[in-house]
Parts: sequence; C-alpha cells; structure tokens
Amino acid sequence: MLFMIVNLTRKDLRQEEMSELGRLASDFYEKMPSGITLHGDWAATDGSRTFALLEADDSALVEQIQEPFRSYVDMEVVPVARVKGWGKR
Repeated sequence: MLFMIVNLTRKDLRQEEMSELGRLASDFYEKMPSGITLHGDWAATDGSRTFALLEADDSALVEQIQEPFRSYVDMEVVPVARVKGWGKR
C-alpha cells in the first residue's frame, strides 16, 4: 500500500527538541526499517512541514515508524493510489 505522510512540525519546540527531531530523522533515513520503501520526500520551503510517499505492507508498520516523532510533529497519514489515464490527449 502507498501512504502519503504529512508531518507538521510543532511551532512551540525548543532548540533541543528540534535537535532531537533532526537526530530521529537521520536515524530513520540511515536505518530504513524492513518493509518500508520511501518513494519520495519533500519539505515545504518555509520548513513548516514535510511530505513523504511511503510503501508498506500495512498501516500498522507506518504507525510504528511514526511513534518516535509524535512528540515533535502532528501527522496525517493518507492511504493513496496511483492515478492512471488522467490528462491524456
């Protein structure tokens, strides 16, 4: 299944919390869990949020990888599907 993950960084984070969030993100990218494929990752130009397209066998695995980040970001997980055929002439 494909999931679009929207992470909105909380505005009230202290500097040490931002540092911890950065460390958690680095750990995630360096040690991508088995069963997760990252298809793309984007950030808003103002740094307020990130967007990731993940593939996972089930939503429980997506929930599991998000747990360490919950103190620092508000998250929305949207199951998505590829759209085919739109825009053809």
